[in-house]
Amino acid sequence: MKLFTAILLSTILGYLLLVFGAFYGGLLAFGIILGILIRGLMLLNEIHKIMIGKAPKKSVLDEYLAERDRKERAAQFKM
Repeated sequence: MKLFTAILLSTILGYLLLVFGAFYGGLLAFGIILGILIRGLMLLNEIHKIMIGKAPKKSVLDEYLAERDRKERAAQFKM
């Protein structure tokens, strides 16, 4: 349904651009396309920062085993 809506809106926008004439329609189309490209690059940059900046997470099992070992060592130390 989203694809159909996007196609329908693009068709309407295309007809509107034709109504404005070659110069104004082309200028408006160029602005829309350039804005979409710049926004896409900004999103890719944010995704890149997220992917590079994060270290791999420890699994829940690894965290549980580490906590269990700490508790066992603390219990042995008290004896």
